[in-house]
Amino acid sequence: METIRLGRSDLEVSRICLGTMTFGEQNTEAEGHSQLDYAVSRGINFIDTAEMYPVKPRAETYGSTERIVGTWLKRQQRDRIVLATKVAGPARMPWIRNGGDLTPQSIREAVDASLARLQTDYIDLYQIHWPARNAPNFGQKQFDPAKERECTSIQAQLETMGELVRAGKIRYVGVSNETPWGVAEFAKQAELHGLPRIATIQNPYNLLNRSFEQGLDEACFRTDVSLLVYSPLAFGQLTGKYLAGTPEQPAFDAQAKGRLTRFPADWSPRYLRPESLAASARYVKLARAHGISPATLALAWSYSRWFAASTIIGATSLEQLREDVDAWQARSLPEDVTAAIERIHAEINNPAQ
Repeated sequence: METIRLGRSDLEVSRICLGTMTFGEQNTEAEGHSQLDYAVSRGINFIDTAEMYPVKPRAETYGSTERIVGTWLKRQQRDRIVLATKVAGPARMPWIRNGGDLTPQSIREAVDASLARLQTDYIDLYQIHWPARNAPNFGQKQFDPAKERECTSIQAQLETMGELVRAGKIRYVGVSNETPWGVAEFAKQAELHGLPRIATIQNPYNLLNRSFEQGLDEACFRTDVSLLVYSPLAFGQLTGKYLAGTPEQPAFDAQAKGRLTRFPADWSPRYLRPESLAASARYVKLARAHGISPATLALAWSYSRWFAASTIIGATSLEQLREDVDAWQARSLPEDVTAAIERIHAEINNPAQ
């Protein structure tokens, strides 16, 4: 497995990262451990989790994913694993520190709790799961100034991260679900005040959502911030398993087995929009016309992007995980396939943004 250095850090990670957000909800502890063992056997050294996992987030399962990763991690040679986790942002989940702001005290409490669940002394990459400030994300397409609120400044967040680096609890800092302005401001505050630079951004990127190409690609290039791609299969929509009807008139298959049928439709509506179904059907048809699986097409596309440092893959079975890793070998897609992808993208532009 190829490796790459993240940002200006000394973290050398595999180009594929194992995502774990199904552990504790769709996957048992034993299944999670099997996935982790398999990933390592394929040369993957990069594991991503978060304090709020598993998904769909619930008070009853909060922290379960980190605990499952922790029971596996304690029997590994720690310095061979690059471990990433995330601190939850404000407002979304009242069971996580009352849903409050991302204050210095909240960050300190979060990292200590994550370290305990993960059964480790340090976290290699500690990420802010979503911005403390008002910013568009999770399917919100436009910035809304009416939603402005008081929040902890980026400078204060980085000052706290600096304390945690000096204490040896974390090594490097990243962000997630960020905007071009956010990336630039994090870089600016770090340089102005001698604070830790963000090494990474973890944002969605897939055939249904290429919004990273609208300014974030340049911002990250010029600030040496590496993209960690999440949702390369658009919550499984790009595998074709949720499609019914015909490629010309696709419909959502409510009987399919997966996250989009397991959880309420209002949890991830961007992947259920008519435009998302229409685009998915066309990408699925394209893949099958060229004799490859839809999942392989979608992942090979993500793996091939110049700005994708590492792509986070998640699965509920070892069979799925094997296909996802094998897709790395298909990343050099034929020119006629990439041309067809661009035509579909031009006609149905970022339906799941």
